Order: sequence, then C-alpha cells, then structure tokens
Amino acid sequence: MFLGTHTLRMDEKGRVALPAKFRERLADGLVITRGQENCVSVFPLAEFTRRSVALSQVPNTAPRVRDYARLLYSAADAPTPDKQGRIVINLELRRYAALERDCVAIGSNTHFEIWDGEAWRRFLDEHEPLFARMDSEVVPGLV
Repeated sequence: MFLGTHTLRMDEKGRVALPAKFRERLADGLVITRGQENCVSVFPLAEFTRRSVALSQVPNTAPRVRDYARLLYSAADAPTPDKQGRIVINLELRRYAALERDCVAIGSNTHFEIWDGEAWRRFLDEHEPLFARMDSEVVPGLV
C-alpha cells in the first residue's frame, strides 16, 4: 500500500528520487503513465499488468475505451531506478503534469502519483474542505 505525501525535487535531466518507503514495492519493476487531473501515476509492474488485463477485457469497439487506452499507453514508460533510487520521467509526462523542480509524491493505495507541488496545493485547497462529506458518497456504509 502506498501512503503519505513526500516532497521530491526534479533535476534538470527530469530525474526524481523515488520515496524510500515506496522503493521496496517497486523492486519487481514499475510503470509510469498519465494519471487523472494532470499528474503522473506510478504503478508496481504487477498492478499495472493487472489493470492492463482488465482493460483488455473491455470491448475496444467503444471510442472512449480506445481513447483511454491510447492516452494511457502512449506516454507509458518502464524506467529502471538508478543506484540512488532515481527515475527519469520522460518529457511527454513532464509536460502533461507540468512537472518542473518542486514535486510531491502522494500515496494512492495501489499506486502513487507525482504532482507539481503547486498543482497539488491547489488541489488540496479545492478538495480538502469537502473531504468530510466524501466518505459516504464514495463508499456507502463506510462510516
């Protein structure tokens, strides 16, 4: 499970150090791709494979399914972390998520997301006040 918020610093080559707490879960490989709300999603290889199998079961006769698959896979990459635990985020993903220097990694259960630091602050400002009411809408009967 990926939890917490971690400050990241991207260098001029587009490299970020993966949070130390996350590295063990990514030891068997990882995939990075577009995430929702203009962030980069980072998946353990097994989780990305599971999701890909599920997506392959959906008929691709629907244009939205084809569009989603195109967008998901066209920017996807499977970088190998270096000895310092850094990965390179490809230029297409950096542009999509407007990633520059100050970034954050946020846990999201089965994967984590990398956000531009300012974009994450804006997201929190907009959505955090609504959090107390979300649980019963998202998972009925949770509380």
